[in-house]
Amino acid sequence: MNVLVVSQYFWPESFIINDLVKNLVAQGHVVKVLTGKPNYPDGVVYDGYSASGYQEEQYGASVRIFRAPLRPRGSSGAKNLLLNYLSFIVNGLKFYPGAVKGEHFDAIFVFAVSPITSVIPAIYLKWKLKSHLAVWVQDLWPESLSATGFIKNKYALRVVGWLVKGIYKFSDTLLIQSRAFHDPVARYANPEKVVYYPNSYQDVPASTGAPQIPAPLLAELDNNFCLVFAGNLGTAQSVETLVEVADRLRHLSGLKIMLVGSGSMSSWIESQKQSRGLDNLLLAGRFPASEMQHFFSRAAGLLVTLKQDEAFSYTIPSKVQAYLAAGRPIVAALDGEGARVINEAKAGLTCPAQDAEGMASKIEQLFHMTSDERESLGQSGRTYYLENFEMERQSRRLIEILSTRINELKGRSK
Repeated sequence: MNVLVVSQYFWPESFIINDLVKNLVAQGHVVKVLTGKPNYPDGVVYDGYSASGYQEEQYGASVRIFRAPLRPRGSSGAKNLLLNYLSFIVNGLKFYPGAVKGEHFDAIFVFAVSPITSVIPAIYLKWKLKSHLAVWVQDLWPESLSATGFIKNKYALRVVGWLVKGIYKFSDTLLIQSRAFHDPVARYANPEKVVYYPNSYQDVPASTGAPQIPAPLLAELDNNFCLVFAGNLGTAQSVETLVEVADRLRHLSGLKIMLVGSGSMSSWIESQKQSRGLDNLLLAGRFPASEMQHFFSRAAGLLVTLKQDEAFSYTIPSKVQAYLAAGRPIVAALDGEGARVINEAKAGLTCPAQDAEGMASKIEQLFHMTSDERESLGQSGRTYYLENFEMERQSRRLIEILSTRINELKGRSK
């Protein structure tokens, strides 16, 4: 199958779409990627790239990438973010048609993390190329905008709802990363278009090379009961819960909470660590995805948190699949679908979102388990991952879904 991927985010930014593309190519499919200039998560265009002008390059041996100009998101502020989103739409509409002129694609596949407006250039390409448009819905709009406080005005949220309805109307297939997404998405779209297709994770083989992690951090991991939180440190992740948990667990000697990542709340966490004297809270900073196995394999457990909001209860945070694959026990402060998966997998301990007292209690429970009990939780999670979220299997599943949907629509048009 010839697949055109449209995504505001792509390698060298760290997103699952990178590994999905690799697997599709390895399975014999042809993939071309239309994206922007890498600047996530810090909002600064990566070295070797310029925000202006278009750029073409290769990903691996055969994936062609076309990068349209993109205004970087900057370090903070709604205005910068809106301009970033808008520039992807405008430059996508301007540059992408020329980048694929004369080419044929069986399907256009949009990796639709926020903003959902990133689908708009793909809608135009669908009309130009006469291709099937599939959108992989990673985030619920307008619900997530309300949940994060990005938009509070109910009339503005209603307008966003109309926009979402229009985007879904022009899409042929809507792939949802969580079963709980079905009803919220179907509220704005024909339910027949909606297909469950969960996020997957590329299993990383055990590294034979030395970790590229500073020795003091490795010592903390190796010499303590270390719980690792990996990923974005933003408002949606309820990092306040992690700070409160660290405060409540001072009495457990040798227990450390290590945050691996960066985001809009990094400075706040650092200030709380200093003002409260939280020696058991470690800010490791951001590391390449290739290094995460070294953190995970040394961790006594892995942490995941989200804000308490109905919209977030529908979501399975992508780190959950990575944690399950790592075979380490998970402690989660989550509601809804994310907690359901962890409990169904028998992979760890859960409590409600933003429940710092409950999460501290679950961590203390894990701390006092035997090593065999903790190993059993990790292995149960690993087994569940292989059955439900393994990348190679899910890549094949994607092609099956697209082929089926394309044939269904062709049959209806006859």
